[in-house]
Amino acid sequence: MILLIFHAKLVATRFRFVNSSVVPFVDGVIARIPQPFRDIALRHSELIKFAIVGGTTFLIDSGIFYTLKLSILESKPITAKIIAGVIAVIASYILNREWSFKNRGGREPAHEAALFFMISAIGVVISFIPLYISSYVFNLRVPEVSLATENIADFVSAYIIGNLLQMIFRFWTFRKFVFPEENGPIITEEHVRTAEEEEELGHS
Repeated sequence: MILLIFHAKLVATRFRFVNSSVVPFVDGVIARIPQPFRDIALRHSELIKFAIVGGTTFLIDSGIFYTLKLSILESKPITAKIIAGVIAVIASYILNREWSFKNRGGREPAHEAALFFMISAIGVVISFIPLYISSYVFNLRVPEVSLATENIADFVSAYIIGNLLQMIFRFWTFRKFVFPEENGPIITEEHVRTAEEEEELGHS
């Protein structure tokens, strides 16, 4: 746990580009959403950012998982999933801390990180429960089924069902326990107007 926290702090600076590139882009997209959908997007901006981070870590997770599963851990899909999940969680903490929940806090950094990784570990367990059921309860593994069927079953169970379950669990628990206090406004109409003005200046 201490090693994960230390590693997360070391690589945090590599993800600070989010604040200077991704944030203005997302705000610009929100600025172009027609009413009344814009107000809905503003109210749920944390969830939108959390989903974008989730998509990013999904690519990290799935890339590592299939690299391991199709090579050195071919017969150990659960191990491959755990390794991929841990690496993705480190990236998730940095991106969520620096962007999704940037305006939330309320805890000491070490306590916050420890809670984040503990909750994320529970999320990893939740995410591979469907994979375990698919692999060892329904026995959707070679030679019982074809390799294509096995890979499809692994993808659906681990990355659709499993990730959906853990996303719901993690978003609620992060807001409730990891980042419990709002430190300031998240995104308001004023922020959107500022983003529009900056973009207009950039094109002038």
